[in-house]
Amino acid sequence: MAGFRVRPYRDEDYEAAREVFATAMSEYAPALCLHVLRQPWVLLVLGCAFCLLLASARSLLLPVLALTLLLALGRQVLGCAWRAYIERCLGDDLSDIRRAYMDGPGARFWVAEADGRVVGTVGVRPAGEAGLLALKRMAVRKDYRGRGIAAALGRAALDFARQQRGCRAVVLNTIMLQHEAKALYERLGFHRQRRFVLPTAYGRLANCTVTAYRYDLP
Repeated sequence: MAGFRVRPYRDEDYEAAREVFATAMSEYAPALCLHVLRQPWVLLVLGCAFCLLLASARSLLLPVLALTLLLALGRQVLGCAWRAYIERCLGDDLSDIRRAYMDGPGARFWVAEADGRVVGTVGVRPAGEAGLLALKRMAVRKDYRGRGIAAALGRAALDFARQQRGCRAVVLNTIMLQHEAKALYERLGFHRQRRFVLPTAYGRLANCTVTAYRYDLP
């Protein structure tokens, strides 16, 4: 028994839908910190700082404390940057879900409902190129994963796209941290189109890679 249903978004879902998305995205913060820490230039900077402090202090305690403080500071900075990204998403299309997804042509937003509450979200809207729709804001509450909810949301989006006259494909972007999401999209039939580093200073420094997926409609 599935124990959930996927239905179109209603205005009373607004706060719950935003909370589901924000909570799901917040889970990537620790993985982001580890990803940045593994970058060669970060390891080099930390190693050089440790060696310089060790040579000047001639004591192991000071370099260890300094390195710990640097790591803690870096974690805070990355956490703030990630929270700022989530806030930008909430201030963009998720600030007015009805206007962004329900009132315009070729756009729709769905929620997954279980136990009387919203536990998942997904939306599609025009991608900016004729014949393409973008799948966006896929999220499922952590304690409801493994039940097929994300797959059902994805199928709802693809079924909608098939009904749109002139729609040739559904596209989406994922970042390097979203391993489970990538596996889901590939099971649904999406194929990898290209991979690129986020074209910003932060993206290049942190090696934030984006994988673009595409689902071609028959």
